[in-house]
Amino acid sequence: MNLKKKIYRLVEKDSHGNKINLIFDYVIMSLILLSVISIILESIKEIGADFKLYLEWFDIFSVTIFSIEYLMRLYVSELTYPSKSKFKSVLKFIFSINGLIDLFAVLPFYLPMIIKIDLRFLRTLRLIRILRILKINRYTKSLKLIGSVRKDKKSELAVTGFVTLLLLIFASFVMYNVEGEKQPDAFPNILAAFWWAVATLTTVGYGDVYPITGLGKFISGLIALLGIGLVALPTGIIGSGFIDRLKSDKKDEEKTCPHCGKKIK
Repeated sequence: MNLKKKIYRLVEKDSHGNKINLIFDYVIMSLILLSVISIILESIKEIGADFKLYLEWFDIFSVTIFSIEYLMRLYVSELTYPSKSKFKSVLKFIFSINGLIDLFAVLPFYLPMIIKIDLRFLRTLRLIRILRILKINRYTKSLKLIGSVRKDKKSELAVTGFVTLLLLIFASFVMYNVEGEKQPDAFPNILAAFWWAVATLTTVGYGDVYPITGLGKFISGLIALLGIGLVALPTGIIGSGFIDRLKSDKKDEEKTCPHCGKKIK
C-alpha cells in the first residue's frame, strides 16, 4: 500500500475501524474542543491577560496540527473526490462544505501574515476561529445524522420556510399600514415592521416594538397564534425524519454480518 492510500485510510471517515484511525479521530476532536475552550478563556480579560502567552502558543500548536490535517486531505483529494484530473479533485475538496470549514479554521491565523489588516477587521477575523467547532461534524455520528435528516426532509423544510417568509412579509406590510401613523418611530417602514413580525411569529416578544391600536393588537394576537403552529412544523418534520433514519439504520445493521461486515441478502 502506497503512502497516499495510507494517509487516505487515516484521515477519511469511511475507513475507520482500527486503532490508528480512532486515535487520529480522538486527537483531532480533543484539539478542536480545547481550541474552542481557549478562545472562550481568551475572551475573559483576567485569564486572557495572565495566560496570554500560553494561549498564543496553544493557538500556534493547534493551527499547525489543523494545517497538516488540511494538507493531508488536500493530498488525498483525488481518492476522496475522484475526477478526471487531480486539479478538479483538489477544487472539489477546497469548495466542499468540510473543505471550506477546514480552511476557515486556519485562515484567521495566516491572513494577517499575508496582507495588512485593519485592527477592527482583525478582531472580526479572530472570531472566525470559532468555526473550528464545525470541524467536529466530520468525527461525530450524531452530527452526521442531523445532516442526513436535513437532506432527507429538505423539500418539506423548504416549503415550511417559504410559507413562514410569506407570512412574515404579509404581517410586516399589514402592521406598517395599521401602526405606521400612530407610531412612526416604532414602525417607520416595512423593514422595521419585519423585526416586529419575527419577534411575534416566533413568540419571543422582546417588547421593544409593539402595537398600541386595537386593530394592531388583534392582528398581533393572530400572528402569535399562527406562529405557535408554524414554529412547531419544522420540529415535527425533523422529529419524524430522525425516527425514519434511525429505523433505516437499524434495518441496515440487521442485514449486515457482524463478523465480516458484508450485507446479508
